[in-house]
Amino acid sequence: MAEEKDKCDFSGWATKNDIKCSDGRVLKKDAFKANDGQVVPLVWNHDHENSDNVLGHALLENRDNGVYAYCFLN
Repeated sequence: MAEEKDKCDFSGWATKNDIKCSDGRVLKKDAFKANDGQVVPLVWNHDHENSDNVLGHALLENRDNGVYAYCFLN
């Protein structure tokens, strides 16, 4: 997994604990613990209605402060 992380296009926080997201939700610590190490679609602005909004994929890493994402663009 470390090699894949090094090849990402960019990385950053997908969400941080106890902060209101742009969609109005507040996520608690370990809300995505079960998704640690999973690859998920990287979608523009939470809009899953249009396949044009899929930008690539993200490798998720659950951390004490929230969920960190290593992102790969199509």
